[in-house]
Amino acid sequence: MARMTGRRALFAVPVLLTVTFGVFAVAAASPFDPVKAYTGTAGLTASQENLDQIRANLGVDQPLVTRWWNWLTSALQGDLGDSSVMRQPVADVIAERMGWSALLATSAFVIAILLGTALGVLAARRPGGWLDRAVSSAAYTLEAAPAFWLGLLAIWLFALKLDLLPAGGLTDAGSDVVTFGQVASHLVLPAAVLGISQLPWFFLYVRQGVTDALAEDPVRGARARGLSERTVLLGHALRSGMLPMLTLIGSRVPELITGALLIETVFSWPGIAAATVEAATSVDFSLLAALTVLATAAVLLGNLLSDLLYGLADPRVAFDG
Repeated sequence: MARMTGRRALFAVPVLLTVTFGVFAVAAASPFDPVKAYTGTAGLTASQENLDQIRANLGVDQPLVTRWWNWLTSALQGDLGDSSVMRQPVADVIAERMGWSALLATSAFVIAILLGTALGVLAARRPGGWLDRAVSSAAYTLEAAPAFWLGLLAIWLFALKLDLLPAGGLTDAGSDVVTFGQVASHLVLPAAVLGISQLPWFFLYVRQGVTDALAEDPVRGARARGLSERTVLLGHALRSGMLPMLTLIGSRVPELITGALLIETVFSWPGIAAATVEAATSVDFSLLAALTVLATAAVLLGNLLSDLLYGLADPRVAFDG
C-alpha cells in the first residue's frame, strides 16, 4: 500500500505541473483582459499610463513562462498570491468557500452511494421484476438529464409549488446568522439533486455486480447450506458485487466536481463555483491555477482511494504487485 501511494504521489507531480502551466497558457490565450476586469467601469476613463501600471502591478505584462514560474515558486513556499477579481489573498478565497463545497459534495456522494447500493441490491434480487424495470428505466433517464435541469425542476416543485424547502442560499432571507438548522434545510435540495444526478452509475454497477455474484458457485453453495436469503444477499453477493462499484468512486470525482459547480450556481450555494466563474472570465491567473490544482488533486486522490478500497475489499489484489 505504501509503495503504491508513493508511486502515485510521484506521478502526481508532473501532472500538477502540466495542469498549472496549461491553465496559464489557456488564460493567456483568452480574449478577456484581466486589466479591464480589474478596473471595471473606471478603466474606461483611465489613462493608458495608469492601465499599463495596473498591468505591471498584476504581473500580466510578463511572458507566459515567467508568470507561471513566479506563481509556482511562490505556491511552493505557501504563498498562492492575491486574487485580482476577489481583491483578497487566494488562500482566503479558497478557505472561505472550500468547506461549503466539500459539505455539498460529500453529502451528495453519500446519498448517491447509499441509495444506489440499496436500490441496486433490491433490483438484483429479482432481475426483470417491476422494481428492477422501474428503477433501471429511471436510472437511464437520469443519466441523460443535466444536473442544472434537475436543480431547476427541484426548485420549481419543492420550493415554489409545495413550499417545503428553501430555493437556495445558505441561510434564510434577511438572516445574518448561520445556524445548523438553516444550513441543514438549505442543504437538502442541492445535495439531493447532486446525489441523484450521480446515482444511476452506482445503481447500475451494484445491480450488475450483485446479479452476477448471485449466479456464482460460492453463493449457490451458501444457499445449499441453508443460509438465509438475507445472509446470502448481504454477506456474500453484496461483497462480491461491490468490487466493481469501488472502482467507480474515483472515476466519478471529475463528474462530481463539475456537477457541484453547476448545482452551486443554480442554488446560490456559497462554494467555489462563483469564484471559479469569476476567475475564468476575469483571467485571474493565481486563483485559476489554485482552483485547478485542487480539482486535479481531488481527481488523483479519488483514483487512489478507489484502488485502496478495492485492494482492502479483495485480498487477492496485491498493492505492491
